[in-house]
Amino acid sequence: MKIKKILISQPRPELERSPYFDIARNFNIEVDFRPFIQVEGIPSKEFRKNRIDVLSYNAVIMTSKNAVDNYFRVCNEMRIIVPETMKYFCISEATAYYLQKYIQFRKRKIFFSNYSFADLVEIIKKKHKEEKFLLPCTDAPNDEYTDLLDKEGIRYVKAPLYRAVYSNLTDIKISEYDMLVLFSSAGITSLLRSFPEFNQQNTLIAAFGEQTAKAVIQAGLKLHVHAPQPQAPSMAMALEQFLRGEQTGMPIKPTSISFSTPSVLPKPRPVPKVPKPKPAPKVEPVVAEIKVKVKPEPKKETKPKVEVKAKKIEVKKKPLAKKVVKGKPAPKKVTKPKAKVKAKVQPKKKPASKKPSAKKVVKAKAKPAKRKR
Repeated sequence: MKIKKILISQPRPELERSPYFDIARNFNIEVDFRPFIQVEGIPSKEFRKNRIDVLSYNAVIMTSKNAVDNYFRVCNEMRIIVPETMKYFCISEATAYYLQKYIQFRKRKIFFSNYSFADLVEIIKKKHKEEKFLLPCTDAPNDEYTDLLDKEGIRYVKAPLYRAVYSNLTDIKISEYDMLVLFSSAGITSLLRSFPEFNQQNTLIAAFGEQTAKAVIQAGLKLHVHAPQPQAPSMAMALEQFLRGEQTGMPIKPTSISFSTPSVLPKPRPVPKVPKPKPAPKVEPVVAEIKVKVKPEPKKETKPKVEVKAKKIEVKKKPLAKKVVKGKPAPKKVTKPKAKVKAKVQPKKKPASKKPSAKKVVKAKAKPAKRKR
């Protein structure tokens, strides 16, 4: 059987790097996403009725990303500051790294297993059995988890922080898909509620987690792909290995699953069924012929055109006055005074001194003296 269409019971990934997109390209398969259940957070007012003191527990067991989101949501609503010394025990490495959304990742206070709650209990049992644990869960907790914790004598308290609501899947043609990929026992319940007469026939089913695989078998369905496995820790890797084996003619057989305790399916709140609206009866349109009298438009009276002869008028053009543009006076050039140059005056040559000529001594004639009377 060649697989052409796969339905994955989860929301469509926001990132294009999802391995499911690579599977669709590499194997030329159409992959659709549709969540079978919806998670609804319990308000903090309702949570207070349980009288649980969050700060009295120094360790938290995280079984999913929904548990992480709702734990920190309730703490924020109740104004509780989570101490840095809090320890976190996660069911997978992906859940552990998801904690970086709220806290700083430190190896000393974060521990995780390989998608196995039994392995996580072994980690707690070795060195952390004396801690007091808080278990964030749905309003219908997983009995598989609580039974293992009770068996090992681990002190814990269930903290219902969210609930699962069944999705209405009646708008899907489930028979068109060659494979259904399920991730929780509530997803199987949602499938059977939407399609009570579901007949598996040639439809393949892949289940993630022991509780989901247990619910598939208890519902009387055949399981073809089961994850996590040592060679396929994620569902994407398990699907890829299965498709490669089917193409070569040697499909990988799912490992035998043995369950010691009976499973109890969670009972999330059902979605009220909305009756489908009845189609309106077809009414043939009746066309009525309506005659409308149209009044003719009144004719517009047009006046005769009068020819007007224009006289030529000679206009003497006046000479254009020259525009005098007053410009800014040119800046005066500052002339430096010329330096006076004193010309060297050669001394006049003195004429040769002549010997003084002998003055002629002219003896004046003596006037005759006046006679006294």
